[in-house]
Amino acid sequence: MTDQTYLYTLYIESTREKVWDALINPEFTRQYWNGRIVDSEWRLGAAVTVRHDYDDVIESVGEVLEYDPPHRLTYATAPHPDTGNPAPRTTVDYLLQPLGEHVVLLTVTHTGLDEQSLRGVSGGWPAILSNLKSLLETGRPLSMPAEVLAAYR
Repeated sequence: MTDQTYLYTLYIESTREKVWDALINPEFTRQYWNGRIVDSEWRLGAAVTVRHDYDDVIESVGEVLEYDPPHRLTYATAPHPDTGNPAPRTTVDYLLQPLGEHVVLLTVTHTGLDEQSLRGVSGGWPAILSNLKSLLETGRPLSMPAEVLAAYR
C-alpha cells in the first residue's frame, strides 16, 4: 500500500528566505542531510538528485513539481534504479510560513509512502530537520552520534 503520509512541523528562528536558501542550496543540504547533497536547477520540471558527498553515489532521483519561492517547494522522488531499492515514487512538500519577522513554521509532508518507506522516513526526517533547525539557529548542525549516522548511510 503506497498511500501513507509522513508529516513533520517545526518552528525555526530564522527568516523564510534563509530557510528557503537552506532547502535549495547543495552546500547547506550537505551539512544537515547527514552527508547527502540535494541538488537541482530548482525550476518547475527540473531534475532533483540526492547523492552522497562521501562516495558520490546517487541515492534518489525525481523532479520539481512546484516551485514558489520562498513559500512552497514540492518534488517527486524515487530511489535511483542502480540502488535496487523497490520503494515507490513519493512526493516531498515543504511549506514555509512566517510567524512574525524572525520565526518560520516549516511543514514537511512526504506522501505516497509504502509501510517500509514510512518507517524509514520516520527516522530520517526528524534527524534531517533537527539538523536544519540547529544549522540555521546556531550556524552548525548537530553532532550526531555515529550510530545515528550509520542508520542513514
